Amino acid sequence: MFKQYLFFLFLFSTLISSSQQIDDDTATDYIRIEGDTIVKGSIGLNEVLLLPRRPFKNSEQIRKYLILKRKTIKVYPYSVMASKRLKSLNNRLLIIKTKRERRRYTRMVQKFLEDELTPELSKLTKSEGQILIKLIYRQTGISTYNLVKNLRNGVKAFLYNTTARFFDLNLKTEFNPEIILDDYYIEDIIQRSVRDNLIEYNEPKNKHDLFKLKTLWDKQN
Repeated sequence: MFKQYLFFLFLFSTLISSSQQIDDDTATDYIRIEGDTIVKGSIGLNEVLLLPRRPFKNSEQIRKYLILKRKTIKVYPYSVMASKRLKSLNNRLLIIKTKRERRRYTRMVQKFLEDELTPELSKLTKSEGQILIKLIYRQTGISTYNLVKNLRNGVKAFLYNTTARFFDLNLKTEFNPEIILDDYYIEDIIQRSVRDNLIEYNEPKNKHDLFKLKTLWDKQN
C-alpha cells in the first residue's frame, strides 16, 4: 500500500510539473482567469496496470520462471486462437437448425483447425504442449479433452487422450494457479506480458487476481 501511495504521489507530481511546463511553452492551449489556469481540452494518459512483485525468490526460481516465460509466450497465441474459433463455432451452431448442417459445419471447422494448426503444433515440445493444454482451459473454461469430445465424440476424445498420455500429456488437465505453482507463474507471465505489450490481450474465461494469488502463495512458503 505504501509503494502504491508513493507511485501515485510521483504520478501526480509529474502531472503537475508537466502542466506547468506545457503552460510555459503553449499558452494558447490554456485560458487564464484572475491568475488561475484552466486547461482547454484534455491530456491523454496511458492506462497503468499495477501488479505485485514477481513471484520468484531465488536464482533457481528465476531460471525456472524465465524458461516458462519463453514457452508460455510461444504457445499463448494458439490458446487464443482456439478460444476465438470455439466462440465462433458456438455462435454459428446456434443459428443452424438441422443436425445434418450442424455436423457438416463442425467437420469444416475441425478440418480448418487441423490444417491450420497441425504443422505448427507438431513443432512444440512436450512441455510446451502441456502449457498449451492449460492455457486452452484458461481461455475457454473447458478442457482440451472436452473440446475434442464436443467437436467429435466421446470415443474419439478417449483415443486422443490415450495417445497424448504416451507423451505425458493429459488432455483433461485444467489450469489452477491457486494450487499449482507453475500455473501461478504462467498467470503472472501472461499478465505482465500483456502489460508490456509482448502479447495481445484476449479476455480469458477464468480471471485471476495476481495480488490475491501472491498473498496465497506467500502464506504457503
